[in-house]
Amino acid sequence: MINILFLSVLCLATITSHGVDGSHSTLNEDLELERQPKLINKPPIKSILTKFGYIVDCIDINKQPAFDHPLLKNHTLQRQPSFYIKKEKTSVKNSPTKSIFELDEVECPTETVPIQRTTKDDFIRAKSLWNDTILATAVRHIATVSLKVAPGEHYYAVSGTTNVYNPKISNGQATSSHVYIQSGDGTNKILAGWHVSPHIYGDDKTHLFVAWTSDNFKNTGCYNVQCKGFVQIESHYYAGAAIRPTSTYGGPMVNMAIEIWQETDRWWVSINNYVVGNFPLALFTNLKAAAEVGWGGGTIAIGVPNPPMGSGHFPDDDFSHAGYFINMGYRNVLRSAYIGPAKSSVQENVDAPNCYRVKYDENSHFGGHALQFGGPGGNCNS
Repeated sequence: MINILFLSVLCLATITSHGVDGSHSTLNEDLELERQPKLINKPPIKSILTKFGYIVDCIDINKQPAFDHPLLKNHTLQRQPSFYIKKEKTSVKNSPTKSIFELDEVECPTETVPIQRTTKDDFIRAKSLWNDTILATAVRHIATVSLKVAPGEHYYAVSGTTNVYNPKISNGQATSSHVYIQSGDGTNKILAGWHVSPHIYGDDKTHLFVAWTSDNFKNTGCYNVQCKGFVQIESHYYAGAAIRPTSTYGGPMVNMAIEIWQETDRWWVSINNYVVGNFPLALFTNLKAAAEVGWGGGTIAIGVPNPPMGSGHFPDDDFSHAGYFINMGYRNVLRSAYIGPAKSSVQENVDAPNCYRVKYDENSHFGGHALQFGGPGGNCNS
């Protein structure tokens, strides 16, 4: 079963794998740390300092980092999916007020896309993660619902609407809410959702993320555009953008609709009806269709207690309390309307029930096929 938060160790290894050992001098390490961001950051048409303090570069849409990937050298840019239909926005019926979802938005010129600038500090944080001690002490947990393909079936899309929280976490911790698709052998994966990860961003804000791998994170894969692969097409919203406001326990819910679907040799990703970008099929070895889809949350802890997941509270049937996914759906080989997963077909995956839980309902009056997930974290072995 997939655990998205382990990406915060594994995917960063792909951008820091220059191998530091006794034969490398401090000078060589410094030079490498200076060189790595230049490989990702492209000459901008315009640079924007966002309200959150990040620099976002507006890059020529045809010269974005994705097209440096050797498998995408001859890739043809498609600016929009052919058959995407925007969906009605959803809200939680027992929420006392409606809250507006707002991504950190920029205004890039025509024919450019926003790419958050990667700094030397980003690579220093990544480098600090990648050592044997960290790998040995990383503790990962999940609370998800998954749907595995039946013989002769395939999945071509997954969707759901999650409430966005900002769980309070510390360095060495990360937490997420996401949907995912993956191949039958689990090596090829795409994920999208929100997470809080100080080691990725250097802050404790909630961020939109996308992630991918074609070999179970052994040598490929990363978040957002930290490595070549994700093709950005949206000119205002971008992978890695901060999200505000976030949901309040027992109060206003902030919803984020997520969809991953396959069309024209690409896996597309939309967030709240904005098609942010896509992952070309050329990146993958075995993902023309998905054998498993899923919804839920994950955490990672490195030498510290396990962080909260979702709202930090267990499911209790009150959808203004725990983390949730509502309006859950998938598309099968017919590629027609979304189908809600039957309770008899889904698998609930919880590996630390004293810290995190999940509860699925296929007839929820809060949003059709829905689940609650999450918990306070802490010492999950006690």
